[in-house]
Amino acid sequence: MGISVTFRHMEPSMELKSYVEEKVYKVKKYFDCPVEASIVLKVEKFRHVADMTLSIDGNNIKAVEQTGDMYSSIDKTMDKIEEQLRRLLSRRREHKLENIKGGDFLDGEIEAQDKLGESEHKIVKTERVDIKPMDINEAVMQLALSKRNFLVFTNCKSKNISVLYKRRDGDLGLIEACTK
Repeated sequence: MGISVTFRHMEPSMELKSYVEEKVYKVKKYFDCPVEASIVLKVEKFRHVADMTLSIDGNNIKAVEQTGDMYSSIDKTMDKIEEQLRRLLSRRREHKLENIKGGDFLDGEIEAQDKLGESEHKIVKTERVDIKPMDINEAVMQLALSKRNFLVFTNCKSKNISVLYKRRDGDLGLIEACTK
């Protein structure tokens, strides 16, 4: 992460520079790619202006704020930057959903991930599974022939979605979804 802090019409201050760097490092948690930040802090008469530009993965995000205090200008500018980042991330999520077939199924997963927020767990892989109608004996044969540890199918007798899976002890388990 590259951060460039420039002071105009004021004395350079290590406290201000470290404060800005601390605020900008919080943005890094949203992205894995390199983030370049250019911050210009300047004083014009009684106005304290914070001008920030972030370059993230080909996108430029810019915010300018002016108040009577430099610290509040930096805080307000960072609020604007974070709001723009939230919009950028939501647009990316929506774009990915449009490109994936069966987006209705994945909407719930992404909403659930959003509700988790900043938790340690996140969905790292999503698969689309074709559900075929079959009886339990046929499902056992299909699972034995496949390299997977589970099989999702529609039970012919109950018309419910079922999951047949291999247990650690070598036996098979069956989960049946019931609709009320």
